Amino acid sequence: MLIGWDIGGAHLKASLLRDGGTLDVAQWACPLWQGLSHLEQGLQAARERWPMDGRTRHAVTMTGEMVDLFEHREAGVAAIAALLAERLPGTLHFFGGDAGWCGPQQAASRWQAIASANWLATAMDAAAELDGEGLLVDIGSTTTDLIAFRAGAVLTRARSDVQRLASGELVYQGVVRTPLCALGPRVAWRGERLNVMNEWFATTADVYRLTGELDPAHDLYPAADNATKDRAATCKRLARMIGLDAREAGEAEWLAFARAWRAAQLAEIAGQLKRVVALHGLGGGAVAVGAGCGDFLLDELAAAGGLARSLGYGRDLARAATLPVAGWAQVCAPSVAVARLLERELR
Repeated sequence: MLIGWDIGGAHLKASLLRDGGTLDVAQWACPLWQGLSHLEQGLQAARERWPMDGRTRHAVTMTGEMVDLFEHREAGVAAIAALLAERLPGTLHFFGGDAGWCGPQQAASRWQAIASANWLATAMDAAAELDGEGLLVDIGSTTTDLIAFRAGAVLTRARSDVQRLASGELVYQGVVRTPLCALGPRVAWRGERLNVMNEWFATTADVYRLTGELDPAHDLYPAADNATKDRAATCKRLARMIGLDAREAGEAEWLAFARAWRAAQLAEIAGQLKRVVALHGLGGGAVAVGAGCGDFLLDELAAAGGLARSLGYGRDLARAATLPVAGWAQVCAPSVAVARLLERELR
């Protein structure tokens, strides 16, 4: 039995693989910035779902070392590795990208290779599975990864978050946790462009909840005001962004307002996607490989970037046992990918 782990700052994602197939995938909310106890709870939930023993192999990637619980990323990698070694029976393999794999004892000294490498696992697996060239478009709750590949290899030379922020290959926007004020300084309302309130009144989850595109199973975090997530409360939060109350407009106008925010986010991600396509010289035959809980934006982004067609990582690459598992493999792609990479390594 092989389990892939993606230890994030907001979610714990895990996948169960056997004989090349993805049997099960799960995700738990894990606000790691509030303490390691949240990761412990997630690991316990995974152990209850999948009984483990000394023969279990674990493939691990992470981004959780970034949270402000830790003094620096090195301390974060070391703390997460130590906790996993303590709580998980079996053999642990930490993904270090080009630097290869290591055990928990070496994780602290190889922290730079291990830190925030989950995007590289997904891109490497997609590149290994597909001929030709393509672009991984992983739109998550918090961030978007745009990673080009060609002829079985990942094209970017960037490896750190700071390098990918510079190149456009990391866009710090997602479809759940991003504050709406981060999408732009102005927004359309009743034929005008209004300055927005730079307060954490609403998040992108409010937008996609109102448009009907966000699966409730992926909407795990409290709303910005800790209130309910029904339509009325969602409209109330959106109204706050321009100094209004929800009662000052009807449902149709609030839906149009949500779509204006959607258009702003789509334009920003599409602009970065075009940068990455141009940077790596992807041709018109390149395929977009979608992943993440925001993959409902994939087709529009692929068209904006001139990509030929779209595939789903979970549906088309993960060799999922069932359609529900394929859907979760789409959302939790790095956890599946890191396990598949280890499986190839062991084979």
